[in-house]
Parts: sequence; structure tokens; C-alpha cells
Amino acid sequence: MMLSFVSLLSFTLLFIHGGSTQPPFACDSSNPETKNYLFCQTELPITQRARDLVSRLTLDEKISQLVNSAPAIPRLGIPAYEWWSEALHGVSNVGPGVKFDGTIKAATSFPQVILTAASFDPYQWYRIGQAIGREARAMYNAGEANGMTFWAPNINIFRDPRWGRGQETPGEDPFVVGKYAVSYVRGVQGDTFQGGKLHGHLQASACCKHFTAYDLDNWKGTNRFLFDARVTVQDLADTYQPPFEKCVRDGRASGVMCAYNRVNGVPSCADSSLLFKTLRGEWDFKGYVTSDCDAVAIIHNDQGYAKAPEDAVVDVLKAGMDLNCGSYLQNYTKSAVLQKKLPESQVDRALHNLFAVRMRLGLFNGNPVPNPFGNIGMDQICSPEHQILALEAARNGIVLLKNDAKLLPLPKSTMSLAVIGPNANSPQTLIGNYAGPPCKSVTPLQALGSYIKNTVYHPGCDTVSCSTGAIDNAVDIAKRADYVVLIMGLDQTEEREALDRVDLFLPGRQQELIVSVAKAAKRPVVLVLLSGGPIDISFAKDDPRIGGIFWAGYPGEGGGNALAEVIFGDHNPGGRLPVTWYPQDFTKVPMTDMRMRPESSLDYPGRTYRFYKGDTVFEFGYGLSYSKYSYSFTRVSQNNLYLNHSSSLHTKETSESVRYRLVSEVGAEICDERKITVHVGVKNNGELAGKHPVLLYVRHGNHGNGRPKKQLIGFRSVILSGGEMGEIQFEVNPCEHLSRANEYGLMVMEEGRHFLVVGDDKHPITIII
Repeated sequence: MMLSFVSLLSFTLLFIHGGSTQPPFACDSSNPETKNYLFCQTELPITQRARDLVSRLTLDEKISQLVNSAPAIPRLGIPAYEWWSEALHGVSNVGPGVKFDGTIKAATSFPQVILTAASFDPYQWYRIGQAIGREARAMYNAGEANGMTFWAPNINIFRDPRWGRGQETPGEDPFVVGKYAVSYVRGVQGDTFQGGKLHGHLQASACCKHFTAYDLDNWKGTNRFLFDARVTVQDLADTYQPPFEKCVRDGRASGVMCAYNRVNGVPSCADSSLLFKTLRGEWDFKGYVTSDCDAVAIIHNDQGYAKAPEDAVVDVLKAGMDLNCGSYLQNYTKSAVLQKKLPESQVDRALHNLFAVRMRLGLFNGNPVPNPFGNIGMDQICSPEHQILALEAARNGIVLLKNDAKLLPLPKSTMSLAVIGPNANSPQTLIGNYAGPPCKSVTPLQALGSYIKNTVYHPGCDTVSCSTGAIDNAVDIAKRADYVVLIMGLDQTEEREALDRVDLFLPGRQQELIVSVAKAAKRPVVLVLLSGGPIDISFAKDDPRIGGIFWAGYPGEGGGNALAEVIFGDHNPGGRLPVTWYPQDFTKVPMTDMRMRPESSLDYPGRTYRFYKGDTVFEFGYGLSYSKYSYSFTRVSQNNLYLNHSSSLHTKETSESVRYRLVSEVGAEICDERKITVHVGVKNNGELAGKHPVLLYVRHGNHGNGRPKKQLIGFRSVILSGGEMGEIQFEVNPCEHLSRANEYGLMVMEEGRHFLVVGDDKHPITIII
């Protein structure tokens, strides 16, 4: 369509873009026309401004805004906007919103999320989110990003060890994942660590994904587009939904992404119970809901849930979805309206949510420079502070799995070092997936070589798949060295989005290489594993010739240096596994089985540390240190918890005649009044100072019948010098921490004895109804 000269002039006045030095913005105050637009009046409520803007749009203009690449609306001075950007563990160029093809060539690449989670440090998670949000805003302020809506974090539960995207998540525990979600979202969006200080303005927008019960990509012919996750209401209530509830209620995320898969027959993006009743109704969500990319198209094209394209459009918009990543809504919404299948008011509803978020980002406030977050400059990107944080996060996440005869740390006086393995000198492996170009890159080989001048390297295998290798050459090198470090594991060719594993062993001939080198070496060797998912390394765990084992995830741009620091004792490892490491035998369980709880009659072992009944290679929360720590409960504010305060509450009994009360009937006020303060003493019994995460669990005295074996309810880190004692405090909310989901998906508090557990110490708490 040809624009008139007047329209073009109006556009240039209303829509400013200063090349690579200034981002586009609407509502230029120097143009008198903007005074006539309520949507430009910043003193008005955002809901009113968004409604005014949408009321001025034609149907075609409205429809154009329902997709991720939203075009400009020149007559109103509304610039184009790209909704799809990624920032899983650093600003990324995976989506079209950020390209790194201008002045800015890189951003800080933090460890992949699974390793960051292993620190069990929410404040560190917040600081990472904060750094990512500042770098994201800096890129936008410099005119080098096309949007500020970032589709992270991934807060699905790492339910099955074979899942290729488990690396993107904070692990298998809903409590940990929820804490991570809140910390990351508050950091990215510009809130304080404690929350509640945003007052409407967003530094950048975070989006919690993938809602819900999404944790299978492509396994033995079953893919995420067609998968129908059959989930009990009990498992939804205590496993799959809690991280999203935390993300929305406590984190106040401004975005949520609905998933590809169906849940109990209904596509997530077309599920009104999920998006309206739960998300917006029960959880009071105030942001926008986007589909995963092309998730609307598959509802008709692949799943056959909708009979016609227009029906798919109707299904998702009426269900509460607002934005389509893809072009399906652009192609079929108008015909759905013209066919009278879809009222235009549903389009308006979605646009109110979309424009409200853009307004919260400050994009309709005129020149952004004097506005909140408008002065964040390019000096924030790859800043020394952020790079130190990336190094610190890698240090704090690395998990020591084995240290026989105190082989580690290695002496810095070592005369010669052999570094062997396909992951030793691969900078790309360090950063995992959904990563942008890092500020700098130091491989483990380079970092280890900075400690020991006489360092010799051999990959041992051609690639991580290790289908062919030069094992004999690696053995010859190992024979001559004082110490040997093997750097093995996985990479994105073995696990990633759209690629789940089929077994838990090391790929190809990696095990053969490790065993051969260990046999030939002068001393027990050190094995380092880079991976997102767990690996069955029972052979190495039990082999005395393998003296030390580390898991280092995908540790980001600082990972090479962090690993060397830990190996040579400049950092005392304190990470703990955020997932259970299962044996290969677990792969008999179909990945498609979503049940969390075991069923012994069907030889089904259950999943995750909360329910799994079977052998493990390493347990959830496992992690050694160069020090040893001991714990004791020093003070607990109350041992008996009385819930018989009101005759109006209904006491009920389980099938085992256990009396209980519904948490929803107890009420928030009573829950707050009954909080329990728990003090735990911690002692560092070693010689080295260390940062140590302390994990507090609760266990029901009568576990079984669907109850978790134990449940993590708190974690805090303490920094102690060698021989030092300290004390940390936990606050236990009985309604949140001492409740469980019953078979109807309702949270209940059961009468009887519960145990608080930290390390080998336990303390009883009795609930009286």
C-alpha cells in the first residue's frame, strides 16, 4: 500500500529511530499530535492507555499485532516490535530479537541453568537475572535489539534423565525450580531480591515456559508436537504446576508461554482451564501469554484437535492465549472473524495484554533516555562485574562426586599434566544451548595449562560421540604424565531441544578410553564430566584407578577457569546435584509415562528423589567438598502444631483413617501465625574455607500412599573457614511446607508426626487436629 506524503511525515514525527544509537519509541512529546492520544499520557493507568490504543486500530491492524514479529503502525507512530528474544543464561541470538551483528558482538554467557541451580543459592540466581536484564536493556537502549521480551526461564521439571532440554531447567525439584523462577524473574525485570518494588515499570520482560507438563522432545518416535501428557491431578498439584504458580504469584512474571503438548487430551494453548481459570483467575496473572513457535498451527495441522485453521484460532484466543509465535493468527484470524466464529472482542482482549506489557517496558513514554532504565549503557555488556559473576556461578555450581584418598586438589607443584578427552578444548561445549556469543572463552585445557607449564593434550576421540578414537595415543601420553585429567561427557550433538537420549551411558567408546587411560596412568586419574543430564558412570564410581570425579554441567564462559581453580584447590567445591543420577536400568521406564509416584504392582519405580524407589548412581543433593560439614538442630520454635483452633474447619480422614484439614480452609492468616523458626548449626570440620549449601527436608512419619519419601523445604548457603561453626535460620510455613497433595489434587495437612531433616540429624514436629 502506498503511503501519502502526509502519512510519511506523521510517521517520521511520531516514530523516532536514531540508527544504532537510539531505540525506536512511540509518543514523541515534540509532536503535538501525541497530546490527543490517551495511550501516550503516562499519568493514566496502563490498562486505560492500552484500551485507548486498541480502540484506534482497524481489524487488519489488530490482527497484524497478534504475532511475534509485529509490524509498525505508521499512522499512529507505533514502531515495529519483535516479541521473540531469548536469554536463558545470557542474552542470546537464538530468536530474531537480538542478532549481535552491530556494534555489540557478545554478551556475558553464564553457566547453563542446570549447573547454576547446583549452587542452591537464590541470591546468586537473582544477580544473574539482574545482569542479564541489564545487558538486555543496554542492547535495546543502544538500538541493537528489536524487543525486550525474553522467553526465559524454562521452569519445567527435569522429570526424566533422558530429556534433551533438562539442561535448560533448574532440576527435578518443584521447590527449587520455583525458587529459581522467582529469583531469575525478579532480577531480569528489575525488581528487588525480596520483590514488590517494580511499580509497573519493567527493566526487561521475563516469560516462564513451557506451561505445562512439558518435558519430552523427541524420544523413540514420540515428539513434543503430538505428545499427549496424561497427568493426574495429584501430580499436577505438587509437581508440574508449583513452579509456574511461584513464577506468577511471587515473581510477578510478565509473560508465560504455553507448550506444544496436550495435557489430558487438550492442547496447552487451547486450554481455558489452564490459561483463564488457573493462570489469570487463581494466580492473578497480569501479563501476556505467547504460544511456543508454531504451536497454534499444530493444533490443526498435526494434532487434529481443531477441524479447521479458523477453529484453532478460536480455540487459542478464547482459551486466553494472546500472541502467536509464527504466522498462523496473521493468516486465519480475519477469516475466523468474518465467518462469525470469533468475536472481535477476543482479539481486543489479547491486544490489551500485549500493549500493556510494551507500555510497562516504557516503549510508549516518548524518548526513553530520561525514563526508568533508559540510562543503562553499553558499559554494562560484558562488564568486569558480570564476567566475575559468571566465573563465580561456575565455581559454585561444580559438583565433586568422588575424591578417594584425598587425591584432590592436585598439587600446583605437579611437574607434568596430561589432559585428555573430546571436551577438553571445545569452547562451544562450555556454553550449552540457547547461548549467544560469549564475551571471552577459555577452555578447560587452556585454564589447566595456565597452572602447569608442562601440559600435554590429546582428544582421545574424534568427537563426543567417540565412534572412532586414538585410544593408544592417549594411553601413551597418560603413561608419561604425573597426573591425568580426563574431560569427557556430552554436548549438544547428544542432548538438546528436539533430541532426547535413549540411554544413560557415555557415548561411543568414551568408557573404553577412560578405563584404558586409568589403567596406564601413574596415579589415579581425575574424571570431569560436561553434561546437562545425568550419566550412568557406575564403572568410574567403583574403579579405584579413577580417584576423583567432577560434574561441571555446561559451565559457561567462565567454566574453564572455574574448573581449573577447583581442581588445583583455589576454590573449594560446594555444588550439589539438582537431579537424581539413575542407573541405565531406569531406561526401561517409558519416557512417556508422566506418573511421579511408584506403583509396585506394575513394577513402576516412580520418579525423582521424592518418589523413586530404586538404586541410584548419585542421589539428588549429593556433593562433596574438600572440607567435611556437620549439622545439628540448635533451636526449633515449636514442636507441636495445633490446627484445632476453629470448629468451623472441617476435619476429614484419609482412607488410612489419618485426620487432615484442607490448606485452603485453614487460611493465610492462621498459616502465618503458625510459622516455625528453625535454627541449624553448621560446622566446617576441614581445613579449607568453603561455601556450603545446607538443605532442609521434611519427611512424614507415615510415608507411602502417595506421600513423598521426603521433600526439600529450604536451602541456604553458609561460608565458613576451616574449623569454624555457624548458624543459619529457616522459616517453615506449615501450610506450604508441611502439606501434601492428595489424590484429588487438593493440598492437605495431615495429623501426626513429621520430621525435619538436615544431613543425618532430624527433629520431630507433631501436627494436632
